[in-house]
Amino acid sequence: MLRRLHQEQPEGFAFTPENKAWAEAQMTKYPEGRQASAIIPLLWRAQEQEGWLSRPAIEHVAEMLDLAYIRALEVATFYFMFQLQPVGSVAHIQVCGTTSCMICGAEDLIAVCKDKIATKAHQISEDGKLSWEEVECLGACANAPMAQIGKDYYEDLTTARFGEIIDALRAGEVPTPGPQNGRYAAEPFGGVTSLADYVEGRAAGNASAALAADLGDTVKRIDGTETPILAPWRPATMEPGPSASDVGKDAPEPASKTTDAAKANAPKKKEVTPKPPEETLEAATSGTKPAALDGPRDGSADDLKKIKGVGPKLEKLLNTLGFFHFDQIAAWSEGEVAWVDENLEGFRGRVSRDDWVSQATILATGEETEFSQRAK
Repeated sequence: MLRRLHQEQPEGFAFTPENKAWAEAQMTKYPEGRQASAIIPLLWRAQEQEGWLSRPAIEHVAEMLDLAYIRALEVATFYFMFQLQPVGSVAHIQVCGTTSCMICGAEDLIAVCKDKIATKAHQISEDGKLSWEEVECLGACANAPMAQIGKDYYEDLTTARFGEIIDALRAGEVPTPGPQNGRYAAEPFGGVTSLADYVEGRAAGNASAALAADLGDTVKRIDGTETPILAPWRPATMEPGPSASDVGKDAPEPASKTTDAAKANAPKKKEVTPKPPEETLEAATSGTKPAALDGPRDGSADDLKKIKGVGPKLEKLLNTLGFFHFDQIAAWSEGEVAWVDENLEGFRGRVSRDDWVSQATILATGEETEFSQRAK
């Protein structure tokens, strides 16, 4: 299927304060310079906020991750989990149309969608509440035919039951997801053939599906008001990552606190007397420090982010070390490259790996590299 951006786009996009805090926290899962790995969760959060992914939303996420727009667009258009056009305000229904479901009646379910929602896929119903599409295999072949609605599967569907589910969603109800023919999960239609005693003693109904219905979570979109987990993966010794307090909200309390007994049994940290910064720097580096400047010439620094491998944080670090211009980097000798490689805290070896000197030599003449052209 050809996936294109919708012809009508909003003027802009911004995360809500709660979602912004969540998104920034996700970025801390990854090492410095690798925040682009958060592209899928951030795009998903944008979609949960708006219901679909607009071009401004995709570009906003790209800017947060220091990515060229096309890189974020490639991800958004590749995965069918991302909706590139507006969807129903209540639910978007995805009917599986692959072999098992097709044989068991998927085409009849699609006919129900055309009758009760809209005549064509991706059209929004007249009341604005529902939309639908046919998708490839959703992996619930033993419970065919089925559809995914919001976050959950509705399985073992008949046209009559499917019509009732659509009517219930339109009325603001949340039908219980899972098998719709009385099956607990995917046991044989004729009944269980093993673990019969266990099955007989089990509570009626699929507990997971029942919980989804109790929470009303099936079609509810995440909006940040659910007290999201922000950054429990960050060690206590690290600087705190973005939290709700960064955007005017109180940060959540830690899930647990270390007991006094645990503190007493913890290994003692070795006391280290810190060396003065200059002394530490000289002891930890090899090569020769390049000539540095106290500030950019004429008060205007070059955009070092045009060099492949240099992001906003690395550019700031280079400026701190006294490097503001392409011609400075272009003039580095092997020994000076070694010195800089050693002193890029958190980015060691980046100068050599991405061959900054060759890139800077081209950029210093006013020409563009392949990367700098794409970065525009």
